[in-house]
Amino acid sequence: MRRLRTVAVLPTMFTLGNLICGFFAIVVAARLDRPGVMPLTETDSQSLMIGGWLIFLAMVFDALDGQVARLSNTMSDFGAQLDSLCDLVTFGVAPAFLLVKMCPQMEIDHSRTVWIIAASYVACAAMRLARFNVETDDKIEDHLHFSGLPAPAAAAAIAGFAIMFHTLRRHDNPLVYAGEIDLVLQWVLPFFGVLAALLMVSRLPYPHVTNQVLHGKRSFGHVVAVLFTLLAAMVIKSYSVPIICVAFVLSGPVRYAWAKLIQHREQKEPLF
Repeated sequence: MRRLRTVAVLPTMFTLGNLICGFFAIVVAARLDRPGVMPLTETDSQSLMIGGWLIFLAMVFDALDGQVARLSNTMSDFGAQLDSLCDLVTFGVAPAFLLVKMCPQMEIDHSRTVWIIAASYVACAAMRLARFNVETDDKIEDHLHFSGLPAPAAAAAIAGFAIMFHTLRRHDNPLVYAGEIDLVLQWVLPFFGVLAALLMVSRLPYPHVTNQVLHGKRSFGHVVAVLFTLLAAMVIKSYSVPIICVAFVLSGPVRYAWAKLIQHREQKEPLF
């Protein structure tokens, strides 16, 4: 048995920051007065918003821990294992819990379905993280693209819905107070949860946005696309986070369908 003797302090603090954010996202979502009841109260929507932003804060910690470990030359098996365990809580359990709290639970059968979807989401996130650990090396080429939707991106999309619930209440929109927006979002969410879970365990390629921006040179079109995204985010402001996250999730199957149906190209890897 190998005994662990030293631990890299700074990368570990970032990784544990990821875990703590995920834990508090669950705690905040657990405060909901009437989970799944439409329309959501102001207090409930605010709790969902805080839980959503905590997941995004965790993504910052998750992005920084690896970078700090590389810069300080302190990468280790311990850090990789701890990172996966923390990711499972923050990007697996926490978004699944938010999903349960946001979805309507008016009937027993529907409530059970939502819980089954949430449990399946956690299971797919666990398998996605385990597969990533087994198949990925430390080469930079392995960190420019993902095979399957990354768990943080799936979590970000669900967190984006949580933020949108509160954002809609900050505007004088009569649909919000009548409950129609809540009704649409809450019935869409279970289907989106199933889609995100399947995409995580799929082999559809997704770009590693952070590494692609930070490493190497990119084409002029790539720079224009990034600039257009930033400008669009400035225009739609508070709605930009959920829209961009959902668009990223859907980009995988859209590109797959375009390549297969329009360009008649077969994917090199199997779909699952």
